[in-house]
Amino acid sequence: MPGDSAANRAADRAAERYAELRRDEASTPKKLYAVDGTVPPGAPVTDVAQLTAIAAAAVRAGNGHVLETSHVQFPNGAVTLVLILAESHLSLHTWPEESLIAIDLFSCGAIDGDTVVAQLVGELGLTGVRAQQLDRGAGS
Repeated sequence: MPGDSAANRAADRAAERYAELRRDEASTPKKLYAVDGTVPPGAPVTDVAQLTAIAAAAVRAGNGHVLETSHVQFPNGAVTLVLILAESHLSLHTWPEESLIAIDLFSCGAIDGDTVVAQLVGELGLTGVRAQQLDRGAGS
């Protein structure tokens, strides 16, 4: 049956583990953190495994839960990485030729978005950081 792969079933099981967490967080504030920064020479902006490990550690530091990850690596080495979280999602987009990274964290519930962002900025050694925070949802 199309769409019924082992990966989909595993993702469904992971999502079920956090279903109660999501129900509890449904009424909590939702925020979008948008961060742009300059990456220093040697930053792992083309290393998918290292970038994923740094992003997952930042989510854990903010008390978040990674359910699934996905990425695309482009011919120039640029990476788009998405972590699906029980608390929504985190995406990182790199432009190695411009020494640029764009980070978007959409959060709800108990995850500490400020901690996630601070850890990413620190671990990646970002400079020239421009961070914005936007309230999301019907009540904002």
